[in-house]
Amino acid sequence: MRRVRIPTWAAGFIGAIALVLAWWIFSLTAFQVQAGTTFTPVPSPWAVFQWLFVDGNIAGAWGVFQPTVTAAGIGYLWGNGIALLLAAFVLVFPKTETVVTQIAVVSYCLPIVAVGGISVVVLGGAKSPGDPSATAIFLAALVCVFTTVVGAILGLKSADASSLDVVTVFGGSSWTQLRKVRLIAALPAILNALQIAVPTAFLGAVLGEYLGAITAGIGPTLIRLQGQLDAAGVWSVFLLCAVFALVAYGLVGLVVRFVTPWVSGSAS
Repeated sequence: MRRVRIPTWAAGFIGAIALVLAWWIFSLTAFQVQAGTTFTPVPSPWAVFQWLFVDGNIAGAWGVFQPTVTAAGIGYLWGNGIALLLAAFVLVFPKTETVVTQIAVVSYCLPIVAVGGISVVVLGGAKSPGDPSATAIFLAALVCVFTTVVGAILGLKSADASSLDVVTVFGGSSWTQLRKVRLIAALPAILNALQIAVPTAFLGAVLGEYLGAITAGIGPTLIRLQGQLDAAGVWSVFLLCAVFALVAYGLVGLVVRFVTPWVSGSAS
């Protein structure tokens, strides 16, 4: 009997519908509004929709997201750039692989809240209202390093030995091996690491803003809404963050499929 395979997009859509239904059921049962109060920690999907679109708060979403997205983007470029340089350094000096890998592991294991507190003291926050926070940029860069370093090193080492030998036999240098063989072999692993770093950088930027020294962005907005016990507002910002991270992750995934069509077995 032939097995019917559900497309990835359909499975994701069904999963999203199931999550919304479960959320709605919990908001009406276990987390329903108690008598004598209007507060509930888990508002219904309709309450979130009303906060965003009926009350018109969606109109100011870009003003909230712009400093955070900017910080995440800058941190993403810095973090992944440093990670790729470290991986290239390992390729040139193979004996340094253990040291570089340990540096990446340490960057991953550091308590980000403690590091963020030091960053606020050393780097500060936003220079002016609307600017990205220096701490948010630093944390966004920091959380990108590990996955990209590991992915790039594994990718660069995955080159076929016989292909490298062919380049050597025909008089090619190490640089020729890098351009003709190693980079092509490493491209899927590097691009996958860069894709994973997209939501990671966004999370790092949000955590950086949570530590203060900034007046605009997702972090201070969430702090304000939490202080007001505005559950619908907090959930709305959370859902917008999730949607943004998923869309950004998906867009990078499309780039990965376009650049490396041989991985999925399809040609563009």
